[in-house]
Amino acid sequence: MTGASEPAAPEEPADPGDPPFPVPAAVLGRIPTGTSLRRELAAAARSRGRESSVRDDLGRLCDEIAAIEVDTVDLAAARRRVAEASGEEERLKERVAALRGDVRARRAVEAETDDALGDLESAAAELSTAQTERIAAEQALERARKRATRARDRRERRLELEDRLRNRHREARRELAGEVYPAFRDALAAVPGAAPQRAGSEPSEYDGPRLAASLAAVRIADLDAAVALGAEAASWIDERGEKPPEAVLDAAVVRPDSAPDS
Repeated sequence: MTGASEPAAPEEPADPGDPPFPVPAAVLGRIPTGTSLRRELAAAARSRGRESSVRDDLGRLCDEIAAIEVDTVDLAAARRRVAEASGEEERLKERVAALRGDVRARRAVEAETDDALGDLESAAAELSTAQTERIAAEQALERARKRATRARDRRERRLELEDRLRNRHREARRELAGEVYPAFRDALAAVPGAAPQRAGSEPSEYDGPRLAASLAAVRIADLDAAVALGAEAASWIDERGEKPPEAVLDAAVVRPDSAPDS
């Protein structure tokens, strides 16, 4: 356990993947919570039926982000296809030119040209097919470039929305945490080892023990399920007071980290 003067952790950046309204028990259902004081207090506020003024914005932004699908476009494969088709076309052009030269040379000496003309006709047909493939490859590359541009625009739009969502998450937490902060300060008096005098007037001013803050946040929450009390939290309560964890948290408690009875 860290010392009693351990300050509250700074607020964590919002993850765009966070649900707009996380279930309070998902934040406060285990101590230590592993998250920031503002997140804890916001969860406690939601458990008490509070809603932030940006709730609708959060839901709308999440819906907009979910609706944006960004395709994966393999431009490298399209470019390789063009390069290969162009290379084959150039090879066949050289072959056709060589065969034409051979036919002219045979005619100049009045030699037999049937086989040479047959080879030339076959090579010319292969060249025509290669040219068609090269044109198709170039068209496919152009379509891929347009898809890549659209995908980039969608990706940039999604990033913009995710940034706005992060800001709205912060606003919501800040608002909800502020609403229940007076109750949180009062709850600190019931938590052993807490320092109510170091709570300040808002979450950003809290300078007391981090674990004590988590215990107080859970105490003011209205949770349906029992709270899982980790060994660290259980030791904090046992070593600093006479009240059982249930009395400190005003909630049912389970101890998943405790050793089984022998």
